Amino acid sequence: MPPNARILIVDDHEDTLYALESALAPLGHLLGRATSGDEALKQLLRGNVGLLLLDVHLPGISGLDVVRYMRRLEQTRHIPVVLLTGFARDRQLGAAAYALGVADLVTKPVDPWALRTKVRHLYDARRRHLALEREIRALRARLDERTGAPGRPALPHPQARVGPGRPAGAHTGELERDRT
Repeated sequence: MPPNARILIVDDHEDTLYALESALAPLGHLLGRATSGDEALKQLLRGNVGLLLLDVHLPGISGLDVVRYMRRLEQTRHIPVVLLTGFARDRQLGAAAYALGVADLVTKPVDPWALRTKVRHLYDARRRHLALEREIRALRARLDERTGAPGRPALPHPQARVGPGRPAGAHTGELERDRT
């Protein structure tokens, strides 16, 4: 995520866009806006979006459909999303949103203080996560330079999964060394 990544605010009502921009302006991040799901997807695909604040009920493509599409693409899969709804929260909407990996579901009207806190936390967490991934890649590259050949990494990837029935450490050979 570039240091100037925008927070994209998507709502089909101008007054809501203005209110959300006013609430988030004190954070000092660049803000973008879209008034439809189609427009939001176009901006997401152009890149440079660090967080998405998205209304559920949009003309054409709904907010949930935007998130479904985002999660299928590598370049947008991990962008944090806060969904907004003007209707009472129901279990079905909450279940669908959280199943898609949405960070939060917020009911309008929005408390500006709470929204700023959530957005600040999610934006900063995403930035830190990407910085750690860059650092891991750089360290692996340095390790490859020292060993002379890229091969199996000395450390497993932080997102690596250990297969079922295999204890932690089994993928690195630690268990075999411990038995001897």
